[in-house]
Amino acid sequence: MRRISAGDGATIVLHSMGQGPGIVVVHGGGVTIDVYRRLATALAERFTVHLYNRRGRADAGPREVPYTGEQDVDDLATVLSHTGAGYVIGHSAGGFIALKAAQRLPITRLALYDAAVSIDGNTPSAWLPAARAAADAGDAARALAITAAGINTHQATSRLPLGLQVAMTRLFLRTPIGRTMGDLVGITLDETALIHAHDGPASQWSGVTAEVLLACGANGPRYYVPGNEALAAALPHARAIVIPRAGHDGINRAQPHFVEPFATFFAAPTRDNLPR
Repeated sequence: MRRISAGDGATIVLHSMGQGPGIVVVHGGGVTIDVYRRLATALAERFTVHLYNRRGRADAGPREVPYTGEQDVDDLATVLSHTGAGYVIGHSAGGFIALKAAQRLPITRLALYDAAVSIDGNTPSAWLPAARAAADAGDAARALAITAAGINTHQATSRLPLGLQVAMTRLFLRTPIGRTMGDLVGITLDETALIHAHDGPASQWSGVTAEVLLACGANGPRYYVPGNEALAAALPHARAIVIPRAGHDGINRAQPHFVEPFATFFAAPTRDNLPR
């Protein structure tokens, strides 16, 4: 574990493991780096994996208000500079931050999994005001239930009566990961609002010159597939893949069949060797 200074003087705590080329992981919205340790361990045989908590979480510094995402990009720039890494993995809202960062940072290879990037309105957003109202009222269970249903439109639970979803969420909040997600639901909503504020054509990301692997899970929300395909067509060096037997948390479970496409992507010597 190493402590480095961000541009504004805040401390960034780096949790690194492994050996080989450096990969920086930009984690999702409602979680901390704890759920990415399996991924880091799986990649550590071939790469040096750097985890760090984004602002407002665990051992990270305070978060900018209002939230614009620029602080996240600046922190990633600091981590890349300090580690010398040129490879990045971004997940969910962290995928949005990583793609945004790739527009101006020296990222040579970028792998995104279920990246929360809204392309021409393909990701649902009508649920956001109700979730925000619940969060502002201090009802984390209701806010998290509305958020989960709004994002996970492919799941049968998203079509249950809201009262039942809230009751189920209250039970979930008793678990360690549930408590974390409940505590961070406001951050999740801030990031979701920013993502939807950047909705537009895939061409707005065409300035990203890194090699990009756009991955999503076959068992996850359906809207990631057309979104990734649109991005793959717009970015100059990108490819989209669907990973079988993987949901949104596939990156956290880090089963061998999931990890291998990412390891292959980062180990490939040329752009021609992107996984197919």
